[in-house]
Amino acid sequence: MVRIHLAIDLQYEIQTPSADFIFNLQAAHSPQQVVSWEQLDVSQNVPLLMHTDAPTRSRILRLTANNGPLTVRYRSTLDIEHHVADPDSVAETPIAQLPAEALAYIFPSRYCQSDCVTNMANELFGNMPQGYRRVQAIQQWVQSKVTFTSGASNSMTSALDTLNDGKGVCRDFAHLMITMCRALNIPARFTTGMDFGADPALGPADFHAYVEAYVGHRWYMFDPSGTAIPMGFVRLGTGRDAADVSFATIFGGVNTHAPRIDISAESNPDKGWQTPVHRTEALSTDGGWQAQA
Repeated sequence: MVRIHLAIDLQYEIQTPSADFIFNLQAAHSPQQVVSWEQLDVSQNVPLLMHTDAPTRSRILRLTANNGPLTVRYRSTLDIEHHVADPDSVAETPIAQLPAEALAYIFPSRYCQSDCVTNMANELFGNMPQGYRRVQAIQQWVQSKVTFTSGASNSMTSALDTLNDGKGVCRDFAHLMITMCRALNIPARFTTGMDFGADPALGPADFHAYVEAYVGHRWYMFDPSGTAIPMGFVRLGTGRDAADVSFATIFGGVNTHAPRIDISAESNPDKGWQTPVHRTEALSTDGGWQAQA
């Protein structure tokens, strides 16, 4: 088990009489990610509307802020229990056996135009044995084709743009890997968390995008950018691509400041809390529909 302490500070200046916000920054509740403690503070005294998306467990916070400064602070302590498997034992799940909730993740989406790379994906990976190792090969191919470059992309950059440009940030790596997986009929989804264990040379701690592929009747984690340690990932949002899981969507005239994030792991062998490290096994923090498979 991994125990993670998380702190997120977001600061805004509302320029208009009011502005609407939709946040996805609270840790998702799931059987394998237990929120032991959390605290949410909003500097303005305004109504807070909470909603949890049942299929993905993403937690949505909505509010309307008034003119002036707005600070949103979130603190939490989480216990994460990983499912660990031998990669060679994880087979791909036939389309006919996919749960209904996974079907949305085999289709093209706004940033993941998988129907445009079907021939390329089949030429590169179509003759490989199906299973976790094939998904891992896609991850390694993306890492070999794309260079991590801060500021190389924007909110309009798609997987095809990243494929052509050969550079991007974690969001772009994830979109390209998802696109190649879906082109091979492997369900893949975009998941957000924090870049636990990232090299400080890349900058301060930040939100992070990674990939989950549905193989072996379970969602397994992949970090195509290779910049962080998956064992330390906290699940925030889950969706088809970045359009579904922005940590903040804003409607109105607002000046934003860079988020301040702190994430750390507590190690205590007596309590079974491990320090997150890179693992060679297949890791999952969302069994999804395992019990029904």
